[in-house]
Amino acid sequence: MRCPFCGHAESQVKDSRPSEDGAAIRRRRLCPECGGRFTTFERGLTVVKRSGRRTPFDRDKLARSIAVAIRKRPVEPERVERMISVIVRQLESMGETELPSSAVGEMVMKQLKALDDVAYVRYASVYRDFREAGEFATFLGQEGLSEGAEDER
Repeated sequence: MRCPFCGHAESQVKDSRPSEDGAAIRRRRLCPECGGRFTTFERGLTVVKRSGRRTPFDRDKLARSIAVAIRKRPVEPERVERMISVIVRQLESMGETELPSSAVGEMVMKQLKALDDVAYVRYASVYRDFREAGEFATFLGQEGLSEGAEDER
């Protein structure tokens, strides 16, 4: 969010809470350049799809897509909930009200890779829309995930 005092492109969020009517998020911000403090009122996050269509960000939809990726994996529900909270905080702290779906997908993939390799590959296979096995194998090779796969057999 651009500072209204000095025009610096970045600002830090010091406090966030819903507005009185609940229709927006009230944020207290601090400019790291000039030290100015200001308040912004932001509408909820909007996700811009590849097609250009805009949809409201839905935490539950995010949780459902992650649940599909981690299905039958030995991952504690608390870790998943923490991961979702981290992603939502990162999205909100970007200071933008409209986010490309690719930004959301990349954040999810980064968090899943740290959580569980199998869930990461499952999510990536849908997110990257692999059409054939060769694309999948190339992805695994790029990510260094195919190494040691023979050792597990």
